[in-house]
Amino acid sequence: MPPAVSAFVRWSEEKMAESIETALRDWTPGCDVWIFGYGSLIWRPEFDFTEKRPAQIQGFHRALCLWSRINRGTPEVPGLVFGLEQSGNCQGMVFKVEAERVRSTFSSVWKREMGTGAYHPTWLDCITPEGPVKGLAFVINQAGPAYVSEPPQDALVEIILRARGTYGTCLEYVTQTADALHSAGIDDQRLMELVKCLRQLQPRS
Repeated sequence: MPPAVSAFVRWSEEKMAESIETALRDWTPGCDVWIFGYGSLIWRPEFDFTEKRPAQIQGFHRALCLWSRINRGTPEVPGLVFGLEQSGNCQGMVFKVEAERVRSTFSSVWKREMGTGAYHPTWLDCITPEGPVKGLAFVINQAGPAYVSEPPQDALVEIILRARGTYGTCLEYVTQTADALHSAGIDDQRLMELVKCLRQLQPRS
C-alpha cells in the first residue's frame, strides 16, 4: 500500500542547498559536469547542456519503485516513477553541463528531483561510446517513505493505467520514457514488454 500523505515531508531550501553542497564537495570549479538520466530526464531534461551521449552504468537498474502522489498521481491514486536500484545495469543518457552553469543547473534539478529527499544523488562511472565519464545520478532512497519494491507486472499495469497527476498520466510518463530509450537505440527489454502490455490494455478514446 502507498504511504500516508503525512509520511511525506517537503525539504526546506536550506536542506536542498546542503544536499547540493554535499554533491559538489569533490567538484573542481571551472570543470564541466555530467548528469545521468534514466527516466524523464532523457526526454525532458529542462536544463541547458552542451552534449549528450548514450551511457551505461553497472551495479544499478531502472525500476518503477517510487510512489508519485503529485506529478504522476494523487494521494488517493498514486502513480509510480523510476528510480535506480542496486544490482544489474542501466542504459540511459548523460548530459554535459558547462562549468559556469553547474550551480544553477543543480539548483533547478534538485527542485525537480529532491523535493522530499526521495533519492541519494550519487556520482557513478558511466560508460559512453566516447569513453568513460563520471556522472551524477539519482539513486533511490530505500529508507524514504515513497520507496516501494517494484510490484509484479499485473499490479504495475493497474497502477499505471489509473494514475494521473499535475504533469499528466503515469501511462504517458512510462511510455514516453520507453519511446525515448528506443529512439536513442537503447534496449530495455523489461520496460518494452511492460509498455506493449500497457498499450494493449489502455482505454481507447
